[in-house]
Amino acid sequence: MQKIIILTIIFFGIFNNCIAIENNYFLSLKNKKVNVRYGPGFDYPIKYIYKKKFLPVKVIDKKENFRRIIDHKKNSGWIHISQLKKSNSLVVLEDKIIFSKNSKFSRPLFKLEKGRLVILKKCIYDWCKIKSDNYTGWLNTKNSWGKIE
Repeated sequence: MQKIIILTIIFFGIFNNCIAIENNYFLSLKNKKVNVRYGPGFDYPIKYIYKKKFLPVKVIDKKENFRRIIDHKKNSGWIHISQLKKSNSLVVLEDKIIFSKNSKFSRPLFKLEKGRLVILKKCIYDWCKIKSDNYTGWLNTKNSWGKIE
């Protein structure tokens, strides 16, 4: 009888973790100025303001038209869904080399510093063609913040 109880607890523990993982997804900031609030409503005070359009954020909870988010620096709060859109960007979490093709054996073009925001043009497995300022090239997306679709 104890084995059945233990197996049931393990099964539901694994099942609940799978559901929690599926509920977390990435979106990007839609505007240059986005208010982040302490709670899921306009009555809650503003916690801080993002001033970076396209910044990818992970949605970790939702309540009606608000999404609780966390960013690459572990800041969290609530944002109205109208200020978010489908993610099309990444933040690099370490210095990265951008290449001319989607291979580390291709010609290196330039170096991106840790924390740099890049816009995704297209992706093939772990490589994405990106745009950053006036530069375009291929980035290996390992150790980056933001989901690749």
